[in-house]
Amino acid sequence: MFNIGMPELIVIFIVALLVFGPKRLPEIGKSLGRAMHQFKQATNEFKSNLEEEVGTTEIKEQLLKQQKEIQDKLAAIGTEAVAAATAAVAVPAEAAKTLETEAEYAAKAHENAEHKETKSETTGSHAG
Repeated sequence: MFNIGMPELIVIFIVALLVFGPKRLPEIGKSLGRAMHQFKQATNEFKSNLEEEVGTTEIKEQLLKQQKEIQDKLAAIGTEAVAAATAAVAVPAEAAKTLETEAEYAAKAHENAEHKETKSETTGSHAG
């Protein structure tokens, strides 16, 4: 962390001994040790929270990606279902049109036949 060698430590110790005195120096050392321990603990806690948050972000991204894939698949299935339903409706509609057309032809043929009969009866009564 700090590049402090043995000569620097001796100088710091002598200055601290002169400033605080021999009675308070052990007390200050304990306080300094506790403060460093708390700082290290807080740093580790912050680091673990940050790593956890990054992991949570990655999980959210994966879930969003999977959600989009599912939505795309459902959209494709929906499109296929609409196409199948349209085709299923188109076949009976075409069959109904064909039946209507055949019924119209049959009705016209029946009318023509009746018209010919009526005409022949009318012509036959005039002839006789």
